[in-house]
Amino acid sequence: MVEVRQARYFIAVAEELNFSRAADRLNMSQPPLSQAILQLERQLGTTLLNRSSRSVLLTEAGHVFLEQCRLLVGASERARDAATLANGGLSGTLRIGAVTSAFSETLPLILQRFRASRPLVDLHVREIDSHHGRDALERRELDVAVIRQTATGRRLSSVPLRRDHFVVAMPENHPLSVSEGPVSLAEFRDEPWVWLPRHISPDYHDELVAACRQAGFSPEAQHYANSINSQLAMVRCGLGVTLAPESSVRYQPQGLVWRELRRRVDLVELSVVVRSGGQEPLVERFITCCQTSEE
Repeated sequence: MVEVRQARYFIAVAEELNFSRAADRLNMSQPPLSQAILQLERQLGTTLLNRSSRSVLLTEAGHVFLEQCRLLVGASERARDAATLANGGLSGTLRIGAVTSAFSETLPLILQRFRASRPLVDLHVREIDSHHGRDALERRELDVAVIRQTATGRRLSSVPLRRDHFVVAMPENHPLSVSEGPVSLAEFRDEPWVWLPRHISPDYHDELVAACRQAGFSPEAQHYANSINSQLAMVRCGLGVTLAPESSVRYQPQGLVWRELRRRVDLVELSVVVRSGGQEPLVERFITCCQTSEE
């Protein structure tokens, strides 16, 4: 196998066609260079140079070998540069998973900041739910998850990204939809509720339950959805009412009305979740972009 060092030696001799000048170019003495080229020819089993007392010329094999040496040295330099950039967090691949609501407002600005600061990084982004996001992080299928997360445990850590609060969403023909101001959550205790199963998003589910219990009742979960968007779509169909983050209902189409609660219920609507321990430079940079977007 030809080493990069041998390729560099041969390129210098082939381009200078003079061992003395090639040695000067390589900052070495001539005898070791001559021996290295002879050893290379023996290794390859072919003559690369025609030597005489007056000139050094490339053989046909030497011409072909020169092009391959240039490719080898070029690949070596590109590999070195890529490793240097990756070590500094300037290149590489970052795998991001995010829940649906993150794509509407929060994530676009973060991605814009990240791309501006790390244009050589290859981003792989996919939509996930919170439960699968945690699992994918632990299986190392994702580097970053933008999900609904409050508790993380030992293996994951989280940074709050977007704080929000619950509002109550109802069909536009609901009797309480005519109310202009905040409403009491207890007024909806006997309503059919559109719910999100706990296995879809345990933290979010528990916050929904806690809000209703603070209002003095346990909701009758009559209909189930797999995402907040589906919840709100089912509300528009007239199936029931639900609690949802204000940011999720703000731009809903006609057919749905939402009202603030008299007793405000705050929540961490989105968090950036990563694996615990020392972070890779690209992950650290992404977190920095997230924190900058909050300012």
